[in-house]
Amino acid sequence: MKERNAEVGIITFHCSNNYGAMLQAYGLKRFLCDSGIGAEIVRYEPPYMTGRHWWIPYAPIQGLKGRIWGLFNMWNGFWTHMRVREQFSRQRANMNRFRREYLMEKGQPKILSAGGLRRLPYRYYIVGSDQIWNPDITCGLRKAYFGAFESKKKEKVIAYAASFGGTSINARHDEKFARLVSHVDALSVREAKAIPYVQKFYKGDVRAVLDPVFFLGKEVWQKAEKAPGRKGYILVYVTESNEKMAEYARKLSREKNLPVIEVRAGQQGADKGFELDVTAGPAEFLGYIHQAEYVVTNSFHAVAFSIIYQKKFLAFAHRSLSARLQNILQVHGLEDKICHDSDNSDIDAPVDWEKVRQKTRDAVKESGKFLLGNLS
Repeated sequence: MKERNAEVGIITFHCSNNYGAMLQAYGLKRFLCDSGIGAEIVRYEPPYMTGRHWWIPYAPIQGLKGRIWGLFNMWNGFWTHMRVREQFSRQRANMNRFRREYLMEKGQPKILSAGGLRRLPYRYYIVGSDQIWNPDITCGLRKAYFGAFESKKKEKVIAYAASFGGTSINARHDEKFARLVSHVDALSVREAKAIPYVQKFYKGDVRAVLDPVFFLGKEVWQKAEKAPGRKGYILVYVTESNEKMAEYARKLSREKNLPVIEVRAGQQGADKGFELDVTAGPAEFLGYIHQAEYVVTNSFHAVAFSIIYQKKFLAFAHRSLSARLQNILQVHGLEDKICHDSDNSDIDAPVDWEKVRQKTRDAVKESGKFLLGNLS
């Protein structure tokens, strides 16, 4: 393998066609490079992560029932993609364009299995951010996302803002988690409420840090965004179907006399009667948030960028993964911006954005200290 200058390899979800996954990867890489550290995103792109974005979607599922269900999903996904093939092709192109421009280095080798990680030349490995420890996403806990592989030059593994999505994972994964997490030399998580679970299995210190999208200011993100060519709309971005949220967006639309635009990272989902864009990549996603009058979402990263761009927004609670939303809002003193089914939250309630910015700066300082301190 050709020797590379970078000493830090980042193993994360850069290959997922998901806005937040790619944007957090860029945030982490850009922060390290701006800090004078040679860092690259490792092109670890296993089929269990990339397969869900193929024309014929693929995901490994165990058991006879699982395989039958998997075949049905492959067939259903293929015909869904064929019905909207032009939009699907445009979205794939936008996703790949962002990866080429902001994430990948020219000539980097693609690695399809954990075995290929052994040949990498990096001294330090950063695993994270995002839900790298959520077995529902990675089809079981994977050693690559714990740095649990042999490599001649590897000196240290740092988990930065690693996430389960919630506060813990199912107890059936405890034994494997304990074994894999022992390979991590310095550990931080994205959700503070996940610390007690990790501490049951990890002997060292565990810190809560910010998602890396907060390392970059609004001005930097604006340079990466692509404006939608329009203003004056309500943006809806959904990671879990929520009829209460859809009803709220319709009501807000009537009250403000504004259209609703829904952006999707995939092609499937229920028709809520909104204007729909299924072609947007991460750059377009940033542009949609920046130009929106209001943002209504249950997505962690849509909330994060609503804070960065200082938008009027409301976050709807996720059925099982609300810890991540609650944590980021609590860090910024915006707890009243999360809406549960019975809430009557006011999306127009004034926000002291200078106070919020100071909380971001304080948290970024501590998060950066953890990361850079472990790379010195």
